[in-house]
Amino acid sequence: MDVRVVRSDRRAKTVSARVVDGVLEVLAPANLSDAELQPIIARLRQRLDRRERRRELDDGDLQRLAERLNREHFGGGLRWSSITWSAQQEKRYGSCTPSLGTIRVSHRLATMPPFVLEYVVMHELAHLVEANHGPRFWRLVSRYPRSERARGYLMAVGLEELDEPPDDLD
Repeated sequence: MDVRVVRSDRRAKTVSARVVDGVLEVLAPANLSDAELQPIIARLRQRLDRRERRRELDDGDLQRLAERLNREHFGGGLRWSSITWSAQQEKRYGSCTPSLGTIRVSHRLATMPPFVLEYVVMHELAHLVEANHGPRFWRLVSRYPRSERARGYLMAVGLEELDEPPDDLD
């Protein structure tokens, strides 16, 4: 996407952006140098890209994935009321409220390899059976054959603590 910078003497400190006819229009203070503006534009572009990716996510895809994992690893016995993508989870990658049967999956997983998304969904499905992170829970999660690989991937990108099980998933 092309970028057009519009400088204004009326702007004292803030920089904002909007898309106008397919062009990212950046509104900036007149006294802000190009060098100071470049990292701000990069962050605004990233935010716009994330917003666009979130629009493309389909909860139906998550539902189908959860149904498949349920059949393959839980004998089809699990029930949930909803599984949805969430743009609100910046620190967690998935969450489950077993009493309500609701599962939410962070939009950030949409850009990771499919086996990582499958692992996180498997993790949340296991919470429908076992609400804590005890040994029984981890035995359920480990039914997914790529669990260790997915955990390793998450560790490598800094999403998990290296010295303990991945409590930050939910």
